[in-house]
Amino acid sequence: MDCQRVRRLLRSVFAIGLSVGFATSSLAASLDENIKAIRAVGSEGKGHAAAIAAVKELSQGSGETLLPILKAFDDATPLAINWLRGAFDSVADKALAAGKLPAAKLEAFAKETTRNAEARRLAYEWLIKVDATASDRLIPGMLRDASPEFRRDAVQRLIKAATTAQEAKNTESAEKLFKEALAGAVDDDQVKAIVGPLKEMGQQVNLQKHFGFLTEWQLAGPFDNTEKKGFDIAYPPEKGVDLAATYAGKMGDVTWKKFATEDDYGVFNIAKQTSPYKGAVMYAYTTFHADKPMGVEMRLGTPNAWKLWVNGELVFGRDEYHRGTQLDQYRVKAKLKSGNNTILLKVCQNEQTEEWAQDYKYQIRVCDSTGAAILSSPAAATSRVDR
Repeated sequence: MDCQRVRRLLRSVFAIGLSVGFATSSLAASLDENIKAIRAVGSEGKGHAAAIAAVKELSQGSGETLLPILKAFDDATPLAINWLRGAFDSVADKALAAGKLPAAKLEAFAKETTRNAEARRLAYEWLIKVDATASDRLIPGMLRDASPEFRRDAVQRLIKAATTAQEAKNTESAEKLFKEALAGAVDDDQVKAIVGPLKEMGQQVNLQKHFGFLTEWQLAGPFDNTEKKGFDIAYPPEKGVDLAATYAGKMGDVTWKKFATEDDYGVFNIAKQTSPYKGAVMYAYTTFHADKPMGVEMRLGTPNAWKLWVNGELVFGRDEYHRGTQLDQYRVKAKLKSGNNTILLKVCQNEQTEEWAQDYKYQIRVCDSTGAAILSSPAAATSRVDR
């Protein structure tokens, strides 16, 4: 081959390589732009036209686009996640049909606990379509996973194994497995499915501690809530809590009084602690000791109107009465500082006389985003009950 032909061949190879490079770069840019457009989608139609076009283009992608789409779930809004999920499903469906679903990459992503929980679950659900054995590899190690769904799966496997052992009269093994399951259980139905058999075996479970209920409080009131006006009135406790103070209440002077509940689910029945309780405002105060700064969820259940302050900052409130009550009815994010944190709850009862409108109660617990309890350290015990 002469030199001229060699030079022509090299130029052709270079041109092809350059063309492929430009195409790859263009595809990457297009992928990034489409993901950016979807993540920018907002309410009331903001960015919807761009997002529709982006989803349509993304949906034509190959299996190589699946991981970038999953990674885009991180810190995305719920609305954007819905759009990303649609694009992912379209691409994954085609990849599955072509036998090109990247199972190993999906499994690796499902294990990344710092990633968005919905994205990890989506990766897992597509993974098991091509590899049913993945469940046996992944789920047992997810008993304390950051994803509530993965935790639930891990707990359920243990409950099933424990039940099988119990039916085989292998009490020792059953008890061990039920206790292991309880360590990861955050859903009430699963907790009940575990606690029942354990009690039959003579084992007691502290549900207050398991769920992280706050059970020791100082209560002050009643203050006036005639015609539901009290919700917006800042009575003295909202301006600063002094446990030695005396306040002018609805029926005369009121002071702070200690109360503790023995209810398994931390329910405080205010109606039994104060009179009159109709048309009333009550304040409940406690402290929580954290070993380090942390983000938590304050999960509240009450049929009454309420406001909640953490360290003097109003974190949430709801001016609504008698809509029922349930565990984790309200989930409020809050930030705790290192050391003692103050928690003030305002609970308002209206003047309705119907039998179904007489409940005046609340329950509140501290947990992480999965629902696993976060407990106040022992250093807070004195401040909670003696101040």
